[in-house]
Amino acid sequence: MRIVADLHLHSRYSRATSPDMDLPGLAHGAKQKGVSLLGTGDFTHPGWSAELTAHLLPLDGGLYAYDGVLFLYTAEVAAIWRGDGRTHRVHFLLLAPDAEGATRISRELAKIGSIDADGRPMLGISGEKLLQAVLGTSPEAVLIPAHAWTPWYSVFGSQSGFDSLEEALGAAAVHVFALETGLSSDPPMNWRVSALDRYALVSFSDAHSPSRLGREAALFDLPELSYPALVAALREKNPQRFLGTIEFFPEKGKYHYDGHRACGVSLSPPESTAHGRVCPKCGRPVTVGVLHRVEELADRPPGVRPEGAIPYRSLVPLPEILAQVLGRGPATKGVQAEYSRLVERFGSELTILLDLSREDLAPTTSPRVVEAIAKVRAGDLAIRPGYDGQFGEIRISLKEERRESSLFA
Repeated sequence: MRIVADLHLHSRYSRATSPDMDLPGLAHGAKQKGVSLLGTGDFTHPGWSAELTAHLLPLDGGLYAYDGVLFLYTAEVAAIWRGDGRTHRVHFLLLAPDAEGATRISRELAKIGSIDADGRPMLGISGEKLLQAVLGTSPEAVLIPAHAWTPWYSVFGSQSGFDSLEEALGAAAVHVFALETGLSSDPPMNWRVSALDRYALVSFSDAHSPSRLGREAALFDLPELSYPALVAALREKNPQRFLGTIEFFPEKGKYHYDGHRACGVSLSPPESTAHGRVCPKCGRPVTVGVLHRVEELADRPPGVRPEGAIPYRSLVPLPEILAQVLGRGPATKGVQAEYSRLVERFGSELTILLDLSREDLAPTTSPRVVEAIAKVRAGDLAIRPGYDGQFGEIRISLKEERRESSLFA
């Protein structure tokens, strides 16, 4: 049975997060999207932990249930430390084997810094010592470097990161077997760095509202629904168990290109290098994006698929597809009404985007919607890359529209 898992998200106890990121909101959003296994997010926060304890139904194997949706205990932690004359800010996704393990981890982290100010605690500790602290109190826990290429808060980020996991985590690097690629990169970009071949490349939404759930996710076919089975599938990179990932188109991510948002300047890596990595308008340093960092560390040309690489599919969220077809914003009533109608008819957004044929879709929606979904599946898109915190923009070339060269005129 296919399991769609989204394990990186945040509750309403995290800053800049929707109040709907409570258990009812998460369960409703997961059902609409077609996500069958959610991370709890933010298990370190005492308030959220209390809600989880009060309302989640314990199941076997470290999983829990709420309103028909499965959960496992997850959190994101920011480790901040000085080294080599720089300040490093690296975020980690934590997976706990059960509620008891999550509680032990939270108690240990509370000795290091505040865990009740925000759902994503910021701790003055190195990545190496964080891994040691977590695994010392819960050996079955898993730590995954989160959104591994994001400039400001990641293991490889241009502003605070490193050139290798060993450089970042020292002896503790041996305990890491998975990396979250983040919205601004995809598996083919990571395949260019041969040192990453041994890691399971995972993708999750980092959602701050229910509508963002499942925009990236991982697909599994497990012999049993349990925390140990999921961890084993990742650790072994077993393609019969870890089936693949659902991806953003990386150009749409907020940090794909280099740039300076304040001046509206977006630069490809060659353009950025030609300008000395400074903004051609104001002369200030640009934020060096994910594509540039990948190219700095790459030892393979584009297009090489390493042996054992896990498959992936790149998608555009259905509300954004409908918005382009209808010529309205994704949150408008007309778009939301059509979205709800299609999801009610077919069961979930991911079923529509991944599984249904054109023949399945044609009797239930307009030819333009069917065409747009087909073009997304084929990657027939025009994309203006995101940069310096600005999301990229995707346009689907429908028949009566101008072609790609003029879509952004």
